[in-house]
Amino acid sequence: MSTHVMEPVGSPVARLPLRAQHVIWLGAGLVFGFLVSFVLADVLDLPRDLFYGIYTASVLTFFVAWAKSTGQSFGEMLRRRWILALALGLVFAGVMAFIALRTEDATARPDGIELVAAVLWRGVVYGLTDGLLLSAFPILVVFAAFAGTKLRERWAGKIAIGLAALVASVAMTASYHLGYSDFRSEKVGRAVSGDVVWSVPTLLTLNPIGAPIAHAGLHVSAVLHSYETDLFLPPHE
Repeated sequence: MSTHVMEPVGSPVARLPLRAQHVIWLGAGLVFGFLVSFVLADVLDLPRDLFYGIYTASVLTFFVAWAKSTGQSFGEMLRRRWILALALGLVFAGVMAFIALRTEDATARPDGIELVAAVLWRGVVYGLTDGLLLSAFPILVVFAAFAGTKLRERWAGKIAIGLAALVASVAMTASYHLGYSDFRSEKVGRAVSGDVVWSVPTLLTLNPIGAPIAHAGLHVSAVLHSYETDLFLPPHE
């Protein structure tokens, strides 16, 4: 993985060791995750579909900013074990769909074009975005922080880094969901437990596409099976 720093010359962050930069970005991500849901949903009370649009644009901007500022190659990330990442993403999308079907009761849903639009927007787009922020970003940041170290050359070290990355992903999921008023309850534990499952594809491959695909499986199933869910498609009205 490239370690070239692309921060502007003179930037305080650019003068820090690369590992410290990743730590700062991870901390910023935790704050960002909370604020994006808290401000857009709780404070501004935006309509759900408008929220998803602004949220998606914000997450993509944040992820690209991290990658560029720390010299991460998008091509390298996307090519890394991509076949396995795609396969695991689809398998775990099925697992998440099964969880959604078993967790929530079926509810009424729209038909026709409205349903197709909901599947694409609330299921695919929002699901991919959630998977990118809650899992792919923190996992990749943690592993990038240890790039080139002896720890990553040993199996025990890789396992230790993987556990740290999973903890970071769980923390990101908790932070993001706590931005919603209804998740400041025992419900946040259900989101955290789900993170352990949908994070697996990216955790095993270090490819950012795995976890988002798995997470999209959860959201698509929620749209189709429990459209009025009060768990899987926040913010809830």
